[in-house]
Order: sequence, then C-alpha cells, then structure tokens
Amino acid sequence: MANRKASPLGEFIRRNREISEYSMRQFAELAGISNPYLSQIERGLREPSEQVVQSIADALKVSAETLYEQAGVTPNGDEGSETLAAIKEDPRLTPRQRRAMLEIYQSFTGISTTPRRRRPNSADAASE
Repeated sequence: MANRKASPLGEFIRRNREISEYSMRQFAELAGISNPYLSQIERGLREPSEQVVQSIADALKVSAETLYEQAGVTPNGDEGSETLAAIKEDPRLTPRQRRAMLEIYQSFTGISTTPRRRRPNSADAASE
C-alpha cells in the first residue's frame, strides 16, 4: 500500500486528541464513529462528512469551523457576513443550535455556510 501523508484536518484531529490524552478508541467512541474510521481520517485515507466533522469538533470542544480553519479549508459564500459571524460566535448557542441557525439562514439567503471540501467518493459515504 502506498504511503500517504495525513491531511491537515487529520493531523489537527490527531494532535488535539493526543493533547486531550484520549486513546484512539476512547476518542472514536466519544465522537460516535468507529475506531478504524477515525484512524483513516487521521491518516488522510478518508475525508469525513460534515456531520462526522461536527461530531469530532464536539468531542474536541471546538467548533467545526475551527477544525476547517486549522486544516486550511476555506468556507464558501460571504465570509464577511455580520449575521454569519454573529451566529458562529454567540456563546449562548449550543453547537446544535448554531448548526440549526446556520442552516435556516442558508435556506433563506442562499449563502453557503459550509466549508468547501473535496467531494468524497462512494466508498467514503459507505464507511460512515
């Protein structure tokens, strides 16, 4: 098998998991994904869906946007939108409420609030 370099997102997840002193098995359980799938994400063999990234972000106690930013993935749409920034930064909102508000805002405005990512292949979707 070819030796692939880990993705920036996978590297960030692994580094923060280790800083938090979680084993891969413990962290996978906390994030609600399988241990082998987490390993593949960390090694850059799989790209997680937005839902999986959100679960990992919740487990790391950071926002999904932080994960994407640390991985060097830029968001789509109007980055300067004051409304988007207010929703993303409001400390009174839980991660779930924040996602819901961003989805509602997107449905009304058509402004994408999700990061631009490579399109996963069908094998990725099957393994989630």
